[in-house]
Amino acid sequence: MSETPHTDSAESQDSPDFDAMTRDIAEVPAIKVIVTVAVNLMSAAAVKLGLAEEGEAHKDLDEARKLVHALAGLLDASATEISSFHAAPLRDGLKSLQLAFREASIVPDEPGQGPGEKYTGPVYG
Repeated sequence: MSETPHTDSAESQDSPDFDAMTRDIAEVPAIKVIVTVAVNLMSAAAVKLGLAEEGEAHKDLDEARKLVHALAGLLDASATEISSFHAAPLRDGLKSLQLAFREASIVPDEPGQGPGEKYTGPVYG
């Protein structure tokens, strides 16, 4: 019984082309990466807050808290790197998510203790 090297052509077609991915990422400006990540965090937080279609089925406030907090940290850390043109709508979205979190909570956090408020300060409705 002779052994031949196993080469699965389907496996090589399904594996990512890391060189191409690196080239693609190298062409993307940092501000676009930051904004894209922020929008993804916002979208995920909205789903976990139950704001998406079939909202209650996906509602998970513990997960939402983590996502909103991460978004606030990203926006705080990148504030000097992104223009107000990009930052203003992201901050507005963050505040909306923080208010939605407060409304969804059975026992609301004290002002300044809600998700991301460490970075933004207390959020009031």
